[in-house]
Amino acid sequence: MVSISKDNNQLPLPPGNFGLPIIGETISFLTDRNFANKRQKKYGNVFKTNIFGSPTIMMIGADANRFVFSGENQNFIIQWPKTVSELLGPASLATQTGSIHQTRRKLLAQAFLPRALASYTPTMVEITNSYLQKWVNLGQLTWYPEIRQYTFDVACKLLVGTDTTNDPHFAELFEEWCQGLFTLPIRLPWTKFGKALKSRELLLAKIENIILQRQKQPISENSEKDALGLLLNAKDEDGNSLSVNELKDQILTLLFAGHETLTSAMSSFCLLLAQNPDILAAARTEQQQINSTGELTSEHLKQMTYLDQILKEVLRVIPPVGGGFRSVTKTCEFNRYSIPQGWSVLYQIGKTHQDETIYKNSQTFDPARFSVERNEEKSKPFSYVTFGGGMRECLGKEFAKLEMKIFAALLLRGYEWELVPGQNLDLKMTPTPQPSDGLKVFFRSI
Repeated sequence: MVSISKDNNQLPLPPGNFGLPIIGETISFLTDRNFANKRQKKYGNVFKTNIFGSPTIMMIGADANRFVFSGENQNFIIQWPKTVSELLGPASLATQTGSIHQTRRKLLAQAFLPRALASYTPTMVEITNSYLQKWVNLGQLTWYPEIRQYTFDVACKLLVGTDTTNDPHFAELFEEWCQGLFTLPIRLPWTKFGKALKSRELLLAKIENIILQRQKQPISENSEKDALGLLLNAKDEDGNSLSVNELKDQILTLLFAGHETLTSAMSSFCLLLAQNPDILAAARTEQQQINSTGELTSEHLKQMTYLDQILKEVLRVIPPVGGGFRSVTKTCEFNRYSIPQGWSVLYQIGKTHQDETIYKNSQTFDPARFSVERNEEKSKPFSYVTFGGGMRECLGKEFAKLEMKIFAALLLRGYEWELVPGQNLDLKMTPTPQPSDGLKVFFRSI
């Protein structure tokens, strides 16, 4: 089914429509939740379109994921919309390719090894408890922006070692930077992209200041209590450390990765459990059965097998990232269609997770599909790709899973939430899924 052929030029292009001149189908892609659904029904699992100024082949399903991930650095390289790549920066792991990406990935991975993650747990617990208490005091709140602030606080503390309460301007700049990521690349100072570019400059100056202060401190056990401390001391195989300029881009990328998608995932957890009271009750029962006096520990977290299933199902039903772009560097073949050099390929996470041949009643929220007895995602490789796959699989996935689990466990143990009636719970999909009205809830301790 998948091969590289010398006769690719004789193969047909996938079916589809390029849409309007220049802008193609970009507006529909960004605004229509059913963009992929409609085209999949009309053309099948492989079709062409034109988005973000590039002819693009959208591929759906586990076989397509395998094809893209296994072709990394051979037929494909990472591709981002122009605004994203420019705002992340040339020294960001997200935009690096080839051998430099592989060496940097190894180096950055040191911040997410089991020992590092274990050291992050007490801080995650402490920050989570303080926010839960804050929400009790509020009583009624719009939860999405609150969760966003919470994940940013955790990311700042554990990735950069800085406390956002000491510098509220840091969070404001970061928000303005985020607003420009998936927009039109218009550089005028009053556009979202123009403002984001200015915010990037100011953010990098603040991050540089933090780095220089940390470099002056003597190396100690405490100096490695966050990702920045680990990265300042890390060396690659040739004994080289990261330069200050590269560290700035890498830290900005880690802040984005440890904040944007996690906010979406946690708000989806809160929404889906509120909508499924039986599953919520079963999750509470599991927490009551785990004997934990005092602080939540890594040992307690290991016992929460049903919560693991719930979190996996949340990420299947509403994956924070919908797919991934690659640039085609070498003409190749998939499903007897030509995939031309110079085009883009977009693999689909959300649509893969709705494959009825793998996930029975895929539209139903059913954590038991990830139980030992069923293990539906094991029936076919690359059918569960929340964190991507291959050599570009999300580096911080264990950090994300840990933070989600701590948040969920503490929430289930001591608190109740109820959706405020009459709000719009439809999901806005850009840049990551979020309830249209921000998830309004009544919140109280049990």
